Amino acid sequence: RENLVAKGDLTMTEDVRITELALLLLDTGRGHHDAFAATKGEDPEWPLWYAKYLQGRIDSYLGTGPTRSKLVQCLVDADEAHQTQRPDEPWPTFYARYLLGLGHEEVQTSNKPHKV
Repeated sequence: RENLVAKGDLTMTEDVRITELALLLLDTGRGHHDAFAATKGEDPEWPLWYAKYLQGRIDSYLGTGPTRSKLVQCLVDADEAHQTQRPDEPWPTFYARYLLGLGHEEVQTSNKPHKV
């Protein structure tokens, strides 16, 4: 049975949600790299920039509007999980799967890291 989830007026499979969110994250990464071209994209505070860029754009994927600080925390947690697990999939797909796997309530309120 396919897991169907509503996004706006569309119904999407989980795979489509992961793919589209991964593309949004990839686009965010490109925007960040362009904004920090002088440092070749290096920015130790990248989660702050990403969260500001993603806020409002990511809501339809998560089904909720997380605060910027919660989004920063989720991005840091996703990055730590990615570095620890070293998966074969590209980082945007891993982050998308991670963020979608947190669940709506956890993205809004939990302060505990989530294991993928």
